[in-house]
Amino acid sequence: MLYGLIHRVVAPLSKAVWRPDVTGLENIPPTGGVILASNHLSFVDSVVIPVVVPRKVAILAKKDYFEGTGLKGFLTKAWFVGIGMLPVDRDDPQAAINSLNTALEVLGKGEAFGIYPEGTRSRDGRLYRGRTGAAHVALTAGVPIVPVAVRGTEKLMPVGTNRPRLVKVSVTFGEPLDFTGRFDGVPLGKARRMVTDEVMAAIAALSGQELAGVYNERAPDA
Repeated sequence: MLYGLIHRVVAPLSKAVWRPDVTGLENIPPTGGVILASNHLSFVDSVVIPVVVPRKVAILAKKDYFEGTGLKGFLTKAWFVGIGMLPVDRDDPQAAINSLNTALEVLGKGEAFGIYPEGTRSRDGRLYRGRTGAAHVALTAGVPIVPVAVRGTEKLMPVGTNRPRLVKVSVTFGEPLDFTGRFDGVPLGKARRMVTDEVMAAIAALSGQELAGVYNERAPDA
């Protein structure tokens, strides 16, 4: 109910103000479980993607955003819950496993799940090597992955600011990648790596980013 209310109000308002350039929405299945795997340039990627997608997209966010006190804390939590974010404790050693289980629960209900294979935002604009969590979930749940490229979001709300700026952003959704039956007989670890590399190649083709060739590491403030 809260999601529907916020999405009916916030999505049209945001699109009217920022006028994002959105292409490829037809590549997102209207129903059923699907993973939206995106590059990651800014915290606001997790706001921009749900705003432009016509169906609910669940995305994990730091649990700190859900634990504020007073009126501000209540409104912040309501906002994040309303746009489909789910809390995760990234300092918990079990966080990675819990995140994958949460993704499987979302997909099991026939919903969309957003994920950043790089693991954390890129601080230099390059596209980092993908981690295999999204591939694990896709192969386990038997759902397609739609590659996504966001551009300009690092300028929308730069690090250290708390107010969005009027800048041009774009979101491109590529054709869904279906891995059903493609890796039968392939060792699971190798299959996950192959799926991840294919997804990252698709994201790179959409975003035009320079490839870093290494994994990204989370900054203390990320």
